[in-house]
Amino acid sequence: MTDAKTLLQMAGADLTPPKLSQATLVLIDIQNEYLSGPVAVSGARAAIADAADLLARAREAGAPVIHVAHKGRAGSLFDRDAERGQIVKELTPRPGETVIEKGLPNSFAGTDLDARLKATGRKDVLFAGFMTHMCLSSTARAAIDFGYRVTVDAAACATRDLPDGRGGAVPAATVNDVALVELSDRFAVIARSARDFS
Repeated sequence: MTDAKTLLQMAGADLTPPKLSQATLVLIDIQNEYLSGPVAVSGARAAIADAADLLARAREAGAPVIHVAHKGRAGSLFDRDAERGQIVKELTPRPGETVIEKGLPNSFAGTDLDARLKATGRKDVLFAGFMTHMCLSSTARAAIDFGYRVTVDAAACATRDLPDGRGGAVPAATVNDVALVELSDRFAVIARSARDFS
């Protein structure tokens, strides 16, 4: 065991995941684009299964649910009018659930996400989605600027291999782990499974 501690631990922060009945669930970019092709993420199916379990539990608990989908140009990555840009079928939004389209990694940028979250009256926000190092991370980091207490369901996140700048690649599992560790230092409580939420 290491003696290393996060800044949140040093500050004595409560690292207990919130009760689903008191949180808002935000699912970020869990779209077909990530299942195959140039931006396919490693472990997508396992992450989707965990996200589906989390979504079912959140709905049962009466938690507000917000789906965020990246919107690209027509005929390109994340074309929302094509199958590739659609939210995966396992997480299809239900009537009454908010769907927000974004054009930047940070889900707050250029959207009404903050207003939608404030309208719930809840400070606890639970994030899951793709890609861990990109849109999920930038959104979680921004959320604390708006005063939210952030939790990330690690099992419902995934990313892809990235070039290391030296002719090699950093494996997706490493990128994912590092992104989560960075968030855990100051920005978010990291839960390891949908089962961590009561």
